[in-house]
Amino acid sequence: MMRLAEPAWLALAGVGLLAVTVWILRRRWQRFPFPFDGRTGESRRRGFCWTATAGVLAALTFAPLAVSLARPQEVLSRHLEHAEGVDMVIALDISGSMAALDFQPTDRLGVAKEVIGRFLDRRPHDRIGLVVFAGAAVTICPLTLDHDVANHLLEQVGLRSLPDGTAIGLGIGTAVNRLRTSSSDSKVVVLVTDGSNNAGQLDPMTAAELAADEDITVHTVLVGRGGEVPIPVWQRDPRTGREHSQIRRVEVDVNPELLAEIARSTGGASFRARDPEALEEVFGEIDRMEKTVFTSTRLVRYRERFEPWALAALVLLMAGTVLEGVAGRTPW
Repeated sequence: MMRLAEPAWLALAGVGLLAVTVWILRRRWQRFPFPFDGRTGESRRRGFCWTATAGVLAALTFAPLAVSLARPQEVLSRHLEHAEGVDMVIALDISGSMAALDFQPTDRLGVAKEVIGRFLDRRPHDRIGLVVFAGAAVTICPLTLDHDVANHLLEQVGLRSLPDGTAIGLGIGTAVNRLRTSSSDSKVVVLVTDGSNNAGQLDPMTAAELAADEDITVHTVLVGRGGEVPIPVWQRDPRTGREHSQIRRVEVDVNPELLAEIARSTGGASFRARDPEALEEVFGEIDRMEKTVFTSTRLVRYRERFEPWALAALVLLMAGTVLEGVAGRTPW
C-alpha cells in the first residue's frame, strides 16, 4: 500500500501548469513580435512547434516534481499479537465406572476424551496439562502449547492402567502440583469424574484448600447419573487364564455435594453432565468462562519512494532545456 506524506505539494502541478502556459506565451512573443510578417511565417511555424514541445516537456516536469515533493511512501505494517492464555490442567477420572455404557456411542471415558480433545482445539493459546486418576494419580502431559501432543497422549488414555478406585483428592493435588510453578495470571483445574472419593491418602477438601492457596480455580464436572449403570466387568478364567468381560448393572456412588463444595471453595463452578450433549455444553461453558487475554500492537514503517519521481522530473527538465536551447538558439 502507498501513501503520500505531504499531499499538499500536489498543488504544485497546477501552479506549474499555469507558469508554463505563461512562459510559452512569453517566449512566443519574444521570438515573433510581428506575427503577421509573412517573411518569417515558415520559421515562425517551425519555431512555434519546437517551443511548444519544449513547453510541454517543462509542464510535464512539474507533475513528477509535485509527486516527489509529496513524498510517496510504501507502507510496511504488521500486527503483533500477544496472547496471555490460561494455564489449565484437566484431571480425568479413569476408574472402572468410567466404562459405563450409558454414554453413546462408546462409554463415559470415550465420550469424555472426544469432548476434551475438541475443547483443546478451541484454545490454541493456552498451556494445557493432563492428569489421570483412579486409585492413584499420574501426569500424562505437562503444561504445553503443543496441543497435537496433548491430544495424542489423551487418545492413549485407557481404563485399567491404574489401581481401581476414585482418588479425587489425589487427582486435584497432582494437578495443583503441576500448576504450582506457573506464572500465569489465570490457573485452572478442570476435574472430570463420575464417582465419589473412595481412595487415596489426600482428602479432596484438603486438596481444594491447596488449590485456593495457590490461586488456582477448580471447576468440577460430574459425569453420568449415578445409581445402577451397565458396566463391562472383566473376569479371568481360572482354567485358561484368559480375561473376558461381562456386562453387569453396577451401583455407582456419586457425591455432587462434595464436588460443588470443592468448586465453591476455589472460586470455580460445578457442573453435571448426564449425557454426551450435556458434557459438550459444559465444556463450552468453561471455554466461555476462561477467556484468553489478547494484546495487539501495530507496527507501521514507511519506505520512501520519491526517488523515481524526482529522477523523472530532472530528465524532463533537462530534455525541455536542451530542446528549447536548440530550437530557439538562445541560451538560458
